[in-house]
Amino acid sequence: MTFFNQLREACTDAQTQLRTAPIISAALQGEVTRAQYIAFLTQAYHHVQHTVPLLMACGARLPARLEWLRAAVAHYIDEEIGHHEWILDDIAAAGGDASSVRHGTPAYATELMISYAYDTVARHNPVGFFGMVYVLEGTSVLLATQVANALQHALDLPQQAFTYLTSHGSLDLQHIDDFEALMNRLDDPADQAAVIHRARNFFRLYAEVINTSHIETIKCQ
Repeated sequence: MTFFNQLREACTDAQTQLRTAPIISAALQGEVTRAQYIAFLTQAYHHVQHTVPLLMACGARLPARLEWLRAAVAHYIDEEIGHHEWILDDIAAAGGDASSVRHGTPAYATELMISYAYDTVARHNPVGFFGMVYVLEGTSVLLATQVANALQHALDLPQQAFTYLTSHGSLDLQHIDDFEALMNRLDDPADQAAVIHRARNFFRLYAEVINTSHIETIKCQ
């Protein structure tokens, strides 16, 4: 069995918990309010703006034996620059206050996930950061386009309000293929264990981010 298939198998239960979260089911059925969608985008902005800094930190800490992986990280950085600004544009198109989001602070669950990512890179095996990559890109491939289509129809918002979801649904299809090839080149058991351990935890953390944004929006209504 390839390492990527081991990773996928090891994360099946954690991924299922995320995919079956009530807010995900509601979104796929178009039963999410505009305020809830903006709340999701708000938390997305607060973690996506750290993607490039995290990739840079990860690349800097990779050992010389993984120089090939550092080159892949550089490619990821080039692909991901500016994506957080797309989210602010989506928020504005959906009728939200993009400026307040830019200058605001993340929810507790989002801040915890970001902190865990930095801790993974700085204090543990930096290869473990690819567990977060697997969670975010894999989730985009499975759900982003479906959710965007359902919400656009239900909320009657312009296509410009769904740039983040629609672009990542298609873009991450290629990313996940590239990711699979990279993971299958990892041959060190410690690196493999780090990716699996962190991926399982990031699935749980990302589920909390999504669920928290839903709950906080309900409290404010």
